[in-house]
Amino acid sequence: MDVGNAGTVMRFLPPVACLADGPVHFDGDPRSYERPLHGVIDALKSLGARIDDDGRGTLPLTVHGAGALDGGPVSIDASSSSQFVSALLLSAPRFNQGVEVRHTGSALPSMPHIRMTVDMLRSVGAQVDEPESGGEPDVWRVSPSALLGRDLTVEPDLSNAQPFLAAALVTGGRVTVPDWPLRTTQPGDALREIFTAMGGACELTERGLTFTGTGSVHGIDVDLSEVGELTPGIAALAALADSPSTLRGVAHLRLHETDRLAALTKEINGLGGDVTETADGLRINPRPLHGGTFHTYDDHRMATAGAIIGLAVAGVEIENVATTAKTLPDFPDMWTGMLGEPSGAVGVSSGALGAPAARRGV
Repeated sequence: MDVGNAGTVMRFLPPVACLADGPVHFDGDPRSYERPLHGVIDALKSLGARIDDDGRGTLPLTVHGAGALDGGPVSIDASSSSQFVSALLLSAPRFNQGVEVRHTGSALPSMPHIRMTVDMLRSVGAQVDEPESGGEPDVWRVSPSALLGRDLTVEPDLSNAQPFLAAALVTGGRVTVPDWPLRTTQPGDALREIFTAMGGACELTERGLTFTGTGSVHGIDVDLSEVGELTPGIAALAALADSPSTLRGVAHLRLHETDRLAALTKEINGLGGDVTETADGLRINPRPLHGGTFHTYDDHRMATAGAIIGLAVAGVEIENVATTAKTLPDFPDMWTGMLGEPSGAVGVSSGALGAPAARRGV
């Protein structure tokens, strides 16, 4: 299985592979070899799995599936990625003893993603005990059980809306994203609050989300530990703002598709910006920017960050914008189509953000 550089795939599927009847080999892009998998690999080994990774704790690796896994209690340090926890929980109902995952490290990043995992498991009948509903701190328990088939409404990926909402903020325009859920556990929903604080206004109705900008972007001091994937787009806006910004709580981004903190610092500064990397984030002092090449490092969110800056700065060229295909295959056409509108509101077509708002049988 070639996972490319997809963290979700490389972490969520090895536990599933333990339930297969035979070996499953995982490989990926060169950058995937640098991304940590030890939390999942070590946990599965302690739960009874046989995994060959030559002790690296990274790809490539082979899971020797035996058709079942004992499961039981396991302690992991998931401070580098909440995906370590979600990966074990998602397959746990099929483990003979279920699983008890105990996080032993420092603060967990991206907690909303674990909440999404728990909500999804419960929606199909799994019994989950977790800290936020009165359980033991930093401990998640999933009992072995059969899961129930049901129809699900797949929400659009709200984080994919970020560059389009940012476009309204930068240009003083208006963008409507249909099917934005009225209630959701997606961390991308934080865009409404963050972008409002940066100078826009939003209206959420049953039709979707309409966001309006003024053409003026304000700096922000914000903890992004729960919504780290939004950092590149927010950093791009901060470079165009009328006051300094501090983005905190995202040290774990150094282990994403690329070292996003280093990449954002280098690329924005390469256009004349003033970005300083801190221990857990970025400090951004707005300066007049000029054109140049914005490198993406094969990272889809770096590409969309460059596109945001290009709305306000002439001559910005995005190197390898095709990397956006990882999560938004139609991004270049959607972006140019939006900019081609003569005036007034620009709509993001229904279903364009990664999943149509339709009923799907599971």
